[in-house]
Amino acid sequence: MSNKLKDNYQKNIKTFQPKAPLFMNCFKAFMVGGLICTFGQGIQNFYLTFFNFTEKTVGNPTVATLILIASLLTGLGVYDKLGQFAGAGSAVPVTGFANSMTSAALEYKSEGIVLGTATNMFKLAGSVLVFGVVATYVVGTLRYLFHLAL
Repeated sequence: MSNKLKDNYQKNIKTFQPKAPLFMNCFKAFMVGGLICTFGQGIQNFYLTFFNFTEKTVGNPTVATLILIASLLTGLGVYDKLGQFAGAGSAVPVTGFANSMTSAALEYKSEGIVLGTATNMFKLAGSVLVFGVVATYVVGTLRYLFHLAL
């Protein structure tokens, strides 16, 4: 009986819920994500032009600069507003990862450096890093086996 009531409730409530502007949300995410990546490319071009970096070595300082800027904007409360506007467009690039770590660090700073900031900051980072390491291992192993087969 409770499932039937639940299904009826879900049917009835759908008529009163506003429709999500799917196209506009996708457009905003695409534009903001693209602008973040374009900004990153500008930073990379700046480093290539004015510093002694090559195409192979310019990636690390570019990513570090994007992380620094995103962390500063998170601390100032600007990146959260950008995230509310753009959705996944601001979460997918490396700046979104920096935002999530900085937000966690700021949220739990009252609990202390070790038990508050460090512990909670790496909750998200730990799972992302573990997934990245495992995925890299699997892909590397498959590539190695593929090259052995040839």
